[in-house]
Amino acid sequence: MPRADSDNRMQPSRIVSPCEPQRASRALLRSLSALLLVAAVSLVGALALAGCQQVQGYSPVSLVRVIDASYNAPALDVYIGGSLVATNLGQGEITPYGTYGPTPSTKITVTSTQNTNALVSTTGTLQANQSSSVLITDINATYEVTLLADQSTPAPSGHSAYRVLNQAPSTGPIDVYFLAGTTAADYAAAKPVITALAVGATSGYVTIPSSTLYMVIVAAGTTLTTTSTSIYVSPAQTLTGGEVRTVLVVDPLVTSQPVQVYIADDVN
Repeated sequence: MPRADSDNRMQPSRIVSPCEPQRASRALLRSLSALLLVAAVSLVGALALAGCQQVQGYSPVSLVRVIDASYNAPALDVYIGGSLVATNLGQGEITPYGTYGPTPSTKITVTSTQNTNALVSTTGTLQANQSSSVLITDINATYEVTLLADQSTPAPSGHSAYRVLNQAPSTGPIDVYFLAGTTAADYAAAKPVITALAVGATSGYVTIPSSTLYMVIVAAGTTLTTTSTSIYVSPAQTLTGGEVRTVLVVDPLVTSQPVQVYIADDVN
């Protein structure tokens, strides 16, 4: 941090004649006053410089990540504003957030990793101190790229927030539950938190009380039982409050389970 220089040096002492005490006292007072004034000015200047440096040194950023929900696309590269930000992505990959300069309009381009020919592109706004996701899809072999606004602040104390992206065309619309257990009694008393989320749709963030919960996903309208078909049950998730999550639901590449689920941390 810059430091205010000071030229204040004590002047050589002089012998004061006994016959001029008043003049000596006035001179001494003037000297002390001058020293105090210079010191005060120097302190104010140093504080002002420190304040200016804090303001000038702060650069707001925008946080951006990539979510690849494609089925038919080859390995993908993603460019933001002409700069390569993610490479060799496959279905279900969700990158960490990267920092970018805020801009009202930036071009987002998706290409094959094998060449730089654009498969799809869009423009979007990168807002200061906000986070967003570049979502890549190709349902019905039509490439799409969308810039989603993410929640960038923690959920309220004692609560957690979830958002679901339904990219599972074979499964169709889905219902999503958050349950304390997976017994028949838990299922019988359960009510979905998200209902009939259509293929290609993104739910808003829903807030739930934090505890140890299981996320259960079924085809919309399915009666929830321990023998329900087209069901996904997550491992137990220990939520302590403040968490914000995005859940990507896709059809599996193999038929070992009805849906494949990826969970990304938005906050905490």
